[in-house]
Formats: sequence, structure tokens, C-alpha cells
Amino acid sequence: MSGANTTIPTKPFLIACGGTGGHLSPGIALAEGLVARGHSATLLISRKKVDSRLAEKYPHLKFLRVPGSPLSLNPFRFARFVCTQAHGLAYCMNLVRRERPAGIVGFGGFTSAGAVLAGALLGVPVALHEANRVPGRAVRVLCMVARRVYLPPGARLSKHALAARRTMGLPVRKEIVRVPVAGARAQLGLDPQRPVLAVLGGSQGASALNTWARDHAAAFARDGVQVYCVSGLGKSGAETIENPSRHGGTVRAIFSPFCDRMGVLLSAADLVVSRAGAGTIAELIRCATPAVLVPYPRAADNHQLANARLFEQQGGGIVVGQTAMPTLAREVGDIIFNDDLLRKFRENLQRMDHANSLDILLDDLETLAGLSKPKTPAPARPRAEGGAA
Repeated sequence: MSGANTTIPTKPFLIACGGTGGHLSPGIALAEGLVARGHSATLLISRKKVDSRLAEKYPHLKFLRVPGSPLSLNPFRFARFVCTQAHGLAYCMNLVRRERPAGIVGFGGFTSAGAVLAGALLGVPVALHEANRVPGRAVRVLCMVARRVYLPPGARLSKHALAARRTMGLPVRKEIVRVPVAGARAQLGLDPQRPVLAVLGGSQGASALNTWARDHAAAFARDGVQVYCVSGLGKSGAETIENPSRHGGTVRAIFSPFCDRMGVLLSAADLVVSRAGAGTIAELIRCATPAVLVPYPRAADNHQLANARLFEQQGGGIVVGQTAMPTLAREVGDIIFNDDLLRKFRENLQRMDHANSLDILLDDLETLAGLSKPKTPAPARPRAEGGAA
């Protein structure tokens, strides 16, 4: 891998990244990068189904399930949060003592707290990575003990974290790359000759987008547009619907609870309708796939809206608020049949993907862990890859 230094001693790292696909996917990208440089990496994930499902695809990596649960103001769930987080801290203290890692990286969420606090208490260098333009609660609290806080362009954090702050995009898994359109569509059981609309709700799924896709699949089929909707684990089962086209033949609408070939799906799609998580946006940019983003309105601190607005400002697509979803089908139709507009969006997305966040992150982590000499930092360049789970 570019940037690797074979003279650097190899060391173990811990990566706390579970809870959602938006946390776990960049953690996997980082782990693969560390392993490629000769280090070892252990990924600390939650006990949620989405973590288990994605981890199954990477048998060459080491995963440990850490006790923990999300913060809730419900009295019963809050008590559970306190108990499980205390258990998680004890688990991580024992793990850090045993593994003696060179560094610990937290990607936010409830799985990060125990590992980050254990590292800080035991003198291990700790780094945090925030993918969203509005930092989440975990990063805002834990930044006080971190020696590095990686933030996307334009994100702000409290003044005490200024010295630790670095501008950094979101690492993307190595298999998320653009592949030929016809082959991608064939892999997914789609007609290579017909346009494709992908609908994504993130790793948790989005009921509003699933319902919208089902309600409009027949109308899109009449115009010859195929729909591939990733509905989310637990939202619904796999289903393929054949609808007639006014141009002759039938057109497929495929509903799948999970997709572990996201690079293939994004390559197959002419256009994506999606929530605006940081991980999804990073993958859209990497595959140069235009999108209509519908931010989740109840996301913490409305961070998805901030992510989406930056994506729109940089020309990767447009934003439609959930309250404006009655207009969504018209917006999609106006874009998916406009070849010039799609071409312009793709050109903008290719410009947005001009830096290798993973190599930059690996270099800095090795420096932080005392495994290499500090490098002269390159001039900061705007980057939207860390703009989106």
C-alpha cells in the first residue's frame, strides 16, 4: 500500500467501531490498511445483528463483541446503558492490559467509550474519527482524552480539542470501487440495458424510503426504470416484483434486506435515493454515483442535513427533505432521464474524491503511536468524503 514503511516495527491496534454500518465500515477499511502495513488490528463491535452480518464477510479480520448499549432517556434503558457501559469499560481495561496496543481508534457511537477510556487510563495513545459534519455525542465527550480527533472539513469541536484536531475524510473499504455498469447490473439480476434507481436507508434501513420505493416501483417500471431497494435488516424479507413497462416487457423491482456488494450496487445505479449518513456519502463519492439525499430528520443534532447540504453544494446531487417526499418521485424522474445532468454530477463527484484518506490516516496513526517520524503535513485540501450512517 502507498505510504507503507517496511522499517516500521509492527504493533497491534484496537479499533472501536460497532453499532452501525457507518461506524463499522470505516473501521474495517482502517483494519485492512493496518494489516497491509504489517500491523495487527482487532475490531471492537457491538452485539447488534448489523455488526455480525457485516463482520461475516471479513473472516481474515479479528472481531470482538464488546458489552454496551446506546444512551436513552427512558429510565429502564438508561439503567441498562449505565450497567452495560460499566461492563464494557471493565472488559476493555482487561483487553488493553492483555494486548498492550500501540494505539486505539474510536469511530464514535456507544462502542467507543469503553475502549477510549481504557486507553486513556492506561496511557495508550487514543484517536477519534468523526465522519459527520456535526460531531456526535460520543466524540464531543471523549475528545477530552484523545490525542487526535479526525474531523471532516467544516466540522467544529470545543476549543480544548484544537491541538488534537486534524482534517480527515472517511476511510472507505477497498472493495468499494466503481466497476463496469453492465457487469454490475448482471451480478444483481438486473437488465444491463435499462436504467437503475437504488434506494438505500443505511445499515438500519429507512421505513419511509422503503414505503416510497414500494409505492412508486410500478410507476418507475412503466417508464423502464429498475428499482433496487436495500430495506435494512429486520425491515422486510427479500422480494423481486415484476412490473410491466409501457415500452414492452417487464421491469424488476428488487427488495433486499442487506447488501454486501455495495460497490457493485452503486456502479449499477444511475441514481441513488438515500439517507445522508457519512459512510453512505463517502461510498457515493468513491463510486461517483449521483444521489438524491433525504436526511433522516431525527438524526442526532440534525447531522444528516449538514452532511447532505455539503454534498449538494459540491455538486454531487440534490437534497429533498422528508416533509417534501411527495415531490421525490418527480425529482428522481427529472434527473434519471437527464444524461447531461447525471454526467455533470458524476464529474463533480470524481473531483470530490481526490485524496486518499486511508493512507493519510495510517501515516498519522503510526506517528501518534511512535512508530515513525512525523511527516511534514501536506496542505489541507477540501474533501467531502467524510461528509456521511
